[in-house]
Amino acid sequence: MKTIAALTTAYFGQGQFQHGNVRVLLRLIGLLLALVVIYSLTFHVIMEWEGQHHSWLTGFYWTMVAMSTLGFGDVTFQSDLGRMFSVLVVVSGTMFMLVLLPFTFIQFFYGPWLEARDAARAPRTLPPLVRGHVLLTAYGPVDAALIRRLKQFKTPYAVIVPDITAALALHDEGISVMVGDLDDPDTYRRARADQAALVVATQSDPVNTSIAVTVREHADTVPIVALAASPASVDILELAGCQNVIELGKLLGQAMARRVFAGDGRSHPIGQVVDLVIAEAAAAGTTLVGRSLAESQLRAQLRLNVAGVWQRGHYRPGRPETVVTEDTMLLLAGAKEDLKAYDDLFATGLPTEIFVVIIGGGRVGRAAARALSDRGIDHRIIEKVAGRVRENTNVVVGDAADLEVLKEAGIDRASCAIVTTHEDPINVYLTLYCRRLRPGMLILSRATQERNASTLHRAGADFVLSYASTGANAIFNTLRRSRLLTVAEGLDVFTAVMPPSLVGKSLAGAQIRGETGVNVLAIREHGRTETRFDINAPLRAEAELILIGDPESEELFFSKYV
Repeated sequence: MKTIAALTTAYFGQGQFQHGNVRVLLRLIGLLLALVVIYSLTFHVIMEWEGQHHSWLTGFYWTMVAMSTLGFGDVTFQSDLGRMFSVLVVVSGTMFMLVLLPFTFIQFFYGPWLEARDAARAPRTLPPLVRGHVLLTAYGPVDAALIRRLKQFKTPYAVIVPDITAALALHDEGISVMVGDLDDPDTYRRARADQAALVVATQSDPVNTSIAVTVREHADTVPIVALAASPASVDILELAGCQNVIELGKLLGQAMARRVFAGDGRSHPIGQVVDLVIAEAAAAGTTLVGRSLAESQLRAQLRLNVAGVWQRGHYRPGRPETVVTEDTMLLLAGAKEDLKAYDDLFATGLPTEIFVVIIGGGRVGRAAARALSDRGIDHRIIEKVAGRVRENTNVVVGDAADLEVLKEAGIDRASCAIVTTHEDPINVYLTLYCRRLRPGMLILSRATQERNASTLHRAGADFVLSYASTGANAIFNTLRRSRLLTVAEGLDVFTAVMPPSLVGKSLAGAQIRGETGVNVLAIREHGRTETRFDINAPLRAEAELILIGDPESEELFFSKYV
């Protein structure tokens, strides 16, 4: 019913154009009636001349049968004049009823109805009651990943698309769209930007600047978040009205650099959700090797929750029976002071020599290099284009697919390789090549498209970070105030307000991990985050869960409980 109402409104809402169509149809119907009357009169005149007598109804009947080309043959002329008249009626009827009227119907009624249907699928105005929504100004990999997050947390959104054809294509994919020009203030009025929770600009820097300035003409207070390709654009975007400007290349490069460990047993923070710090620590050389997580007593003694373990790039949830080995990387969750206590207890003080080869001198590669330099970690960048990397002297110019170039960069002694090109097929190729050359080396790979993360893992990457999910989560955290962290591609730490279906139940009774696959890291209540919680205590409505899981388990959790 809603669709029918939208179609009716869109069709009859086209104003004078529709009224003009009605006038055209009325004229054609009038012409048809005039022809029927004239032909019926002429029928009687010729029939009387031939000496045949018929009723007026018969004259009308013959005219309609002849014009529609049915030709029953029960009423016929005997003279050549009558037959010539019959030919005229049949030809005019064929032209009028079988060509002109259908064409007119399609041109002035069926066509506009299709346009009205398309307008209902891709509206130019959002409903008056829409508020708290997110407005996106493009649909790319970052936007697609963000939309999945918004749907997961039941946040309304709309993608503003200038082209009706593109908008309809997105609508058919299940994307909520609105048609409008990005540089038109009226677009954001019709999109109710003043009632929106967030406006997202993910176009080029100049277009993003134009979007921000245009939005500010209608909505003074709505938060605007924009992606910036160039550091020089950050100030300009902020002046244009953006509250948050994200240098995605820099963000991704820093995230990849954080995954390079010194091998001294210390924990290395990789992010934070609210006040819960997520860190990783290599178990090699510590007293944890050979013991199960239950035997390590990390949760009981240090209030640290072992979210899971990495072993050569494969993640497994932390279970009491999980045994720590030399190649185990622990994923820890706790407060800063708890991580410091862990370092005091398990740090070996014997860091191994680290040397990193960065493949690709683009924004991501340069940002990773700067982050490594800040930590004093030696590295080399391999870049095809001479002069692209100006601020770093540790550059080898050449193709990373060339073995001699890799050797010149130091691949034979590298403890880690970071693959950062913007083309996923090249990253898969180079990851596979590096894994073949150095089977035991840590390899971090970038994926532009989320769907290619699994391919990179199969090629040999230990960790994969996606351009799309990193950007989407950074934008989403602007909306939800840092309540989402991508640990690696396909593994997130996120928060959820206590679902009503879990209130009063215990974690032991609810069996959240068994039912959905997500693991509860902490329970936050009254401003405090507790990692050492009682799994048999009833869950309270005012509490918030901090969880970890992959996209499938996240989706299952929200569909089952929220």
